[in-house]
Formats: sequence, C-alpha cells, structure tokens
Amino acid sequence: MEIIKTIADMKQFAAAHRGEGIGFVPTMGALHEGHLSLIQRSVKENAVTVVSVFVNPTQFCPGEDYEAYPRTLDADAALAADAGAAAVFAPSAQEMYPESYDTYVETGGITDALCGKSRPGHFRGVTTVLTKLFHLVQPQRAYFGQKDAQQLLVVQKMVRELNFDLEIIGCPIVREADGLAKSSRNQYLSADERQRAVVLSRSLNWAQAQMDAGVTAAAQLIDGMRTMIAAEGGDVEYIEYVSRETLRPLDTVQPCSMFALAVRFGTTRLIDNLFVD
Repeated sequence: MEIIKTIADMKQFAAAHRGEGIGFVPTMGALHEGHLSLIQRSVKENAVTVVSVFVNPTQFCPGEDYEAYPRTLDADAALAADAGAAAVFAPSAQEMYPESYDTYVETGGITDALCGKSRPGHFRGVTTVLTKLFHLVQPQRAYFGQKDAQQLLVVQKMVRELNFDLEIIGCPIVREADGLAKSSRNQYLSADERQRAVVLSRSLNWAQAQMDAGVTAAAQLIDGMRTMIAAEGGDVEYIEYVSRETLRPLDTVQPCSMFALAVRFGTTRLIDNLFVD
C-alpha cells in the first residue's frame, strides 16, 4: 500500500488508476471499526480504494479540538492496509491550504440546521475539503457513515447540484456492543461518561419502540428522549425530528425522516441519529 503526501503524487496515482475504478473513503484519521467498515465495502465494490487521512482545519470552529484531535498516521495506515486499501492520501494542512488560499465551497439550506446552528462555518469547511479531495482522488464512488447524517446529506446535495460524476454511498452506523456509536471522540470520555453516553442509543431505541406502538407525535417522543438523556447527566445541544430531504422539523412521524441529536458528556460532544422509514 502506498502512503501519498503530496497533491502531485495523488494526481499521478489517480491518473494511473482512474480507468480501473476508484473507491474513496475520506477520514480525519484515528480510524476505528466504523471507518474500517467503509473501507471494506469500498474494497468489495471497487478495483482500487483510496483512504484520505487529513485533519481538516477549515471545518473546526473556534474553541474546538483541532490541535488536540488525534493524529495517528502510522496506525491508521496499517489498519487501512489490512482492510485492503491501495493507498492512503495524507497531505499536510499547508499542502491543502497554502498561505494564499482563499476559495471555498458552500451548500445552502440544509447546512443551517442541526449541527450547522452551533458550528458556523463547519460545513463550508467540509464541502470545501471534499471538493478538493474528490478532484484529486478522482473516485467513481465515495463512502460515508450514517452517524454523521447531516454531513452525508450535505455531501449528497453538493455532488448532485454541482454535477460531480460521483456516487455517494451512505453506510450504516457501526456501534459498540452496548450500542454507543463508534466515534474517534469516544476516547475523550472518562469511564463514567462512557458508561452514561450509552443513553443516546437507548433513547433512540426507545423512540423506535414508541413509534412501533403507534405514537406519532414528534414532540412527545423528543420530550421522552430528553428526559432519559438528562437523567444520565447529558447536556443536550439539540434533539430534533426532521425531514431527511430538507432537515426541516416535522410534527408527526412520516417516511424519509430522522431523529438527530447532539449531546455533551463533560467536554465531549457526541452525535447520533435514527433513520425513520
């Protein structure tokens, strides 16, 4: 497996393999089983799989953990190789954003909801770096986890509206045995916080059970989830029930929708969601 660190070398690799069919898994590193499931699916569906490992500074908001974000390239490269990746693209921030850099890509509408409310500029950073990465890697397919549901929907909208010749594939959330969604940020949790954070998936499972029993009022379900999470000491940033097409709030249960939540345990911000069909 190759480790590629420059734009010039990435372009050369893409040109050599574009005709074979390239699958792409963009990450910020600190790979876990969730990332590996994306890589493994790409390996099954494409001749060549490229994994990017790049902690993107433009998607971090003031006061967030850019400097502290884990950087474990050697371990990440070994995991990617074991999963079958052909290359890891790991550029520096200076390589991707030279001193004179001043061009950005924005997707309107759905970036104003959910995480976009409290993280201004975050999705502009996401769409900008992905536009650059898609251009450099030249994939036919790119794989994203459902845990970052808003990001998945934003990227699908960007690719559709900017006419990228690229298929965006959403993959199911990978969870720990107790239900907590896999995340690089889980390592920031204390042992006590880690135990209490399981309430996120438990509250979503409760909402599913309530819907199965015939409850259709979104406010009733959200109130119940909020009560469960507060009882475990979670600091709720938002719990919303929204359309998966527009991310606008919905009052009653209906297809193509989702529950989405963001909650802090201590200083660690976790997200989770439940697709409703």
